[in-house]
Amino acid sequence: MPQDGNEKPRVFRLPSQGALINRYGLNSEGADHVAMRLRQRVREFAHSIGLGYDAAAETFVLDGHAGVPPGSLMDGKLLAVNIAKNKFTPEHDVEAVERDYVYCVERLAPYADILVVNVSSPNTPGLRSLQQTRPLTKILTGVVEAAKKTDRQTRVAILAKVSPDEDSDEQIAGICQAVWESGVDGVIVGNTTNRRPEPLPSLRPFSPVEEQTLLEHGGFSGPHLFDRTVALVKRYRKLLDERPFTASQDELSRSELESEARKIEEWLKENERIHETSAESASSNPSDSVESPVDMGTIEFRPPPDNEQSDSKKPLLNSPEERLSDRSSKERERLRSIKDAIEKLPTRQEKIMTLDHPKVIFATGGITNGKQALEVLNAGASVAMVYTALVYGGVGTISRIKNEMREEMNAAKIKNKAKKKTAKS
Repeated sequence: MPQDGNEKPRVFRLPSQGALINRYGLNSEGADHVAMRLRQRVREFAHSIGLGYDAAAETFVLDGHAGVPPGSLMDGKLLAVNIAKNKFTPEHDVEAVERDYVYCVERLAPYADILVVNVSSPNTPGLRSLQQTRPLTKILTGVVEAAKKTDRQTRVAILAKVSPDEDSDEQIAGICQAVWESGVDGVIVGNTTNRRPEPLPSLRPFSPVEEQTLLEHGGFSGPHLFDRTVALVKRYRKLLDERPFTASQDELSRSELESEARKIEEWLKENERIHETSAESASSNPSDSVESPVDMGTIEFRPPPDNEQSDSKKPLLNSPEERLSDRSSKERERLRSIKDAIEKLPTRQEKIMTLDHPKVIFATGGITNGKQALEVLNAGASVAMVYTALVYGGVGTISRIKNEMREEMNAAKIKNKAKKKTAKS
């Protein structure tokens, strides 16, 4: 949630359709400001339950000892914090984009239950291009690594928020691949669309004013997205449940890599031994060299004194000994980096443990009643999220949807019992 420019947020209603167009973007006062407010909130909570207002009280709450989630501070609820790149960070500079996200993680992860890596806002230039597999994997991996360093005992969950408009088979497969390779906990599927749907047949047509509103740029949300949300949840659920590798394949590749690491280690030790032996030999026999009784017309290589070698005047060539030493050092450095990378790979057991925890899916888009919420959950979502319906329905919308869900489930139970009785008779 870095600072995102000074453009005032705008939202446009389409009352005939119960829909919205918003171009809020990711406006905020920046990650540091939000972290400061969240920290103050934690300390005020700690003070309210008699723990004091100092750093020790804050740590006690963040480590989960107060009996509530450290983000929401309310039992049974979770606080999700949305993070993204700065508006003016160029999307093609993936290194800079990753730094933006990591910056947010370092400041906000201590105070959140969930960090939402937003790559789907249609109002931040170039953001959706980051859903391509390679940049997304790099960004998510950086976020996960930064989150692991969060100084608290409870772990913050990481979700990637993706767009409903990137819906080709290739795009969805690439996003799922990035999710598995990076180790994030799941995805938020839905959000708003850049498309402008036709009015729903069950509702009255757009008014002339609404026809003009449709020309506003921003993300469209409303009941029109429901069918697409259900379809996307099913596709993501299927791909995320298809494990990216098997335990036996992983064991084989890990064994091969460890064998390669051992070979590199042996080479490095042998190279060091030869290098040390050569150095000792040279220092103990400084005059042990071949001399010619005749002038061969060669010129002895004498590098200039150190005080003559400025940044602008350095010898164009190194001596043969220096060139060999440099090459050997570079090779050792390269091989050490390969070996270190191999050793940092997760073990087979670590990967299997990751696979034992299915990726979660939060679904958002067009959910307006309990029946729809159940349909999304039955399609494979872990959580059904409501936005536009809440804007139009106001206070009590979530309670209404929950009650409708209970009614739907009770009706389904009665229906199943009736079927069983009929089958028995």
